[in-house]
Parts: sequence; C-alpha cells; structure tokens
Amino acid sequence: MKVLVTGFEPFGGETVNPAQQIVERLPQQVAGAQVVRRIVPCVFGRSIEAVRQAVEQERPDVVICIGQSGGRDAICPERVAINISDARIPDNAGNQPIDEPIFADGQNAYFSTLPIKAIAAAVRQAGIPCQVSNTAGTYVCNHLMYGLLYHIQRSFPGVRGGFIHVPFLPQQVEQKPGTPSLPLDDMVQAILIAIETCVNTRQDVHTAEGAEH
Repeated sequence: MKVLVTGFEPFGGETVNPAQQIVERLPQQVAGAQVVRRIVPCVFGRSIEAVRQAVEQERPDVVICIGQSGGRDAICPERVAINISDARIPDNAGNQPIDEPIFADGQNAYFSTLPIKAIAAAVRQAGIPCQVSNTAGTYVCNHLMYGLLYHIQRSFPGVRGGFIHVPFLPQQVEQKPGTPSLPLDDMVQAILIAIETCVNTRQDVHTAEGAEH
C-alpha cells in the first residue's frame, strides 16, 4: 500500500507551517505502507494541480492532505469540502477569490473517504485532542480538499482521500495570548496514527462525532 501525505508551506505572514513540519518528519514507511511526502503551495489552483500531479505520478491508495488552522485546539479530520472559495486573506500568490466555485461542473460538496471517526478515536486514545470537523473553511485548505476529491471521483477510482487540520505550533502563539497550540511531536504522532488507521481500516466506525460549531 502507498500513502501520499501533503502539507502546505507557510502562509498568512507565518514563518512556519506545522503541516509542512509534520510531513517533513514522517518516515518512509508506516504500518507496512510506503509513505510519499509532498509540500504544496498555499495558492488557489496551483495546490490542486500539484496534488493531482502527485496522485497521477505516484498512484497512491490513500491521500491525506494536512493544513494549519490557527485557533483550533485539536487535530481535526475534515468531514466535507464545499464548492466555494471565499478568501479572507490573499494566498501566497496574491489571489483572493470571493464567492467563486472551485469547479463549475463539480458537486456542491464532496465527503472525505478516509475513516475520519476511526482516526479521531485512535488519536484521542493516544491522549492527543482530536475531533471530527464539519467545516474545512473556504480558504486554500477547503479548496485543496475539494479539488482532491473532485479528481478522485473523475480520474482515480479506488483512491481514498481527505484532509486533516492541525493547530498552531507553540512558537506561533507566543505573541497570540490565549490562542491554543499543540507540540509538534504530538501532531506528528497524530498523523502517524491517522496513516496507520487508514492502512488498517476500510470501513469507518459508527460513532457520534457531531458538533455544534
């Protein structure tokens, strides 16, 4: 089995991105599966194309995209991506789409095909905060998740894919009082657990992971 894991470069004025650091620390093999790592640009359009090309080249069985969501206090496997880009800030190329569909011929939304509830349960069992998220936002993270699932449906049948958001690193919140963070070691462990869960779980667990926000 082969698992492609991607992480974004820093954006929004940050000098680091935990997603990038997590991906760079992953081993080449987890739970018997080969792990392929890619860093992708935090840019509308280019991020989707970079991952599409990586899937075309590597032919993975599973794709896990990782992104930073400052302000969250837990690892968050995302349930759904919606067909809209509405950027609060420009991306790293200066693009700032507002109320724009990602693909005009795409569905209104695509759901993750990763075992997101099993991932959340396994990460929590390791003592790391984790919860299923029902909104990936409308910035480049949602954009990439939607684009990945769009291309999987059309061109890569059998590939499972989805997105996981991670909080800030402690160093990123030194000047942001009250903003939550997680140590990098914990986030790396969480993603290793997520990969192992994807390798070993074909059918997600049927447990309550609903949220009000």
